[in-house]
Order: sequence, then C-alpha cells, then structure tokens
Amino acid sequence: MSEQSPQRELLERSSLLDDRGNLVQVGWARQPLLDCNLEDARFYSFRPFQRFRIKRWDYYGVTTPTHFFSFTLADLGYAGQVFAYVVDFEAGTYYEETLTVPLGRGIVLPRNSTEGTSAYEGRVRLVFHAQPSGRRLSVEWPGFDGKGLAAELFLHLPPDHESMTIVIPIGGKRFYYNRKVNCMPAEGWVTFDGRRMEITPDRCLGNLDWGRGVWEYRSFWVWASASGFLADGRRVGLNLGFGFGDTSAATENGLILEGRVHKLAQVDFTYDPGDFMKPWRMRSPDGRLDLEFVPFLERVAATNLLLVASEVHQMFGRYHGTVQADDGERIGLDGLVGFAEEHHALW
Repeated sequence: MSEQSPQRELLERSSLLDDRGNLVQVGWARQPLLDCNLEDARFYSFRPFQRFRIKRWDYYGVTTPTHFFSFTLADLGYAGQVFAYVVDFEAGTYYEETLTVPLGRGIVLPRNSTEGTSAYEGRVRLVFHAQPSGRRLSVEWPGFDGKGLAAELFLHLPPDHESMTIVIPIGGKRFYYNRKVNCMPAEGWVTFDGRRMEITPDRCLGNLDWGRGVWEYRSFWVWASASGFLADGRRVGLNLGFGFGDTSAATENGLILEGRVHKLAQVDFTYDPGDFMKPWRMRSPDGRLDLEFVPFLERVAATNLLLVASEVHQMFGRYHGTVQADDGERIGLDGLVGFAEEHHALW
C-alpha cells in the first residue's frame, strides 16, 4: 500500500455477508456497524465442514502500572481454548495457563461484540458480559500455575468511545471482521498468588480484541498495542499491525486519544525475528508516526495440536517517539508501556 492509498471509512449498517457469502462492505469503522452473520459464510460445498474453518475469539487485557492481565475465550473450530496470563513488569516474569477444549465444547461466544455473554464454566470459569456502559469480567481459576487467579473487573465503554474496527477479505471467500478497543478505564480487583491487587480507573486501562473470520490455514501477523496515559492525564492508545488479508481499503492502524480513533494508513515495521528483544521501529511513509519500541520482557506461547498449531512471541516494552492526531497535534510518547507480537499459526 502506498501512502496515498485511501482508508475507506464505513458509515452504514449492514450484514457482514450477503446470501452468497461475500462481504457486503470492506473498510474500517469507528463502531461495529456490521451484523456478524457467519451462518451465511460460503467457502465449502459440504456445509458441515465450514464450522472447522471459522475462528472466533474474545481477548481482554488490563494494563496496570505494575502488571498486565489477560483473559481469552476462543473457538477455533477444531478446538477451543480458554487461557489467561499474568505479566509482572517489575519482576520481569509471566505466568500462563491454557485449557484446550475439543471442538470448543462449552465455550459460548455471542454473535456480535455489542451484546451478550461470552462464557466458559467448567473446572475454570471465565465470563465476559457486555453491558450498555461497559464490560464485566469474572474469572475463577483456582489452580492457575499453582498460584490461583481470580478477578472481578469492569471496563468502562460508553457508547461514544470509538474502536478500531475493520473488515477485510483474505483471498477469495475468506475474511476477517475485527474490533479492537483501547483505553477502557478499568476498576475492580485481581487476586493472584495470594495477593489482592486493586484496579482503579485513574491508573488502569483495559483493551479488547474481538475477532471473527475465516482465515487461511497457514497465517501470519504482527500486532502492536498500548493503552496508557500522557503526562497531562489524557488517555492514549495505539493499535498497529500487518501481515494478513487485503488491506488496500483499510489498515488496522490507529492512534486512540481520549476515546477517539485517529486513523493511520500504512505503517512499516522493522524488527529482528532472530532476536525479538532488539528495539523495533514503526514508521509511516506519510510521516505521521515515528516510534521506537524497546522490549523489556518476551512472552513465548506455543501450541501444537497437530491440526492446530501456533507460536507467539509477544514482547512487552516501552514506546518512544511521536504520532500525529487528525487535527495536526503531534503527540509525544515517552515510555508508554505496551506490547508488540509476531504470530505464526496453522489453524
């Protein structure tokens, strides 16, 4: 994509797919305007096989001054995954546990990102409830890495808070519909390893990665994200990425400032896949973004279930540099904590 390529903003509500399985609209939006009618997907002549190719997930993260907490429910068709992890910035450690569920049995994920309850209630319990003013997360994982993990959290998401929402084709009949929300003020508590941590909205922010789509079996992407505060107290976030699908109509790149998306076009990444701990560079050809990301911790997550396999290198670090808002304001980032990851998947 050249720097002159348009970023097609979607403004009208519609279904995601028409009755022939084609995308009705392609581009980006500030809000989730499309009804996710996955039942109309058409990419196998033998329809019962289609459920094995549809991927659905709800991924939540909460950034605090000292920790990052993440909770996910995913149905990958062949299998479901329930997982959580805790990153300790000060100690430079992370703890993680994953429960794999054959065929995703017991994992409930709603049709759209705006309503309903996502849940798994078995030997562990993760429940994410969408409410008009936010998201309520409830987690009970008694044996989590031998330490125990529990949380009751509310992420504030008023109706006017914008999200980075994209819908793009992947090849012929494949597609990706994704909503990423940054900078949701978080409150509640997390208990981990016998320690209760209070989560307060003046210091802690949540993010959501809500994804639905049909991917190529062999997939690759890079995703970078951050939710934090500027020195003047304003909430600031980043969502950047590349590596999958046809992004000629829209990328997923954006600056999030006080709940508003400032859309960015192309962003070029430079990093060393042989040593992810080296600094990363992110720059846009139009000059609106120029960042260095300096990692301080590497989280590696690998799964091999024969038909389903993945390897993620998620780096936690600090962003330094500048990014320009739509009105021309140059936002300086000086140590904003976030992450950047490279992900290879067979799914």
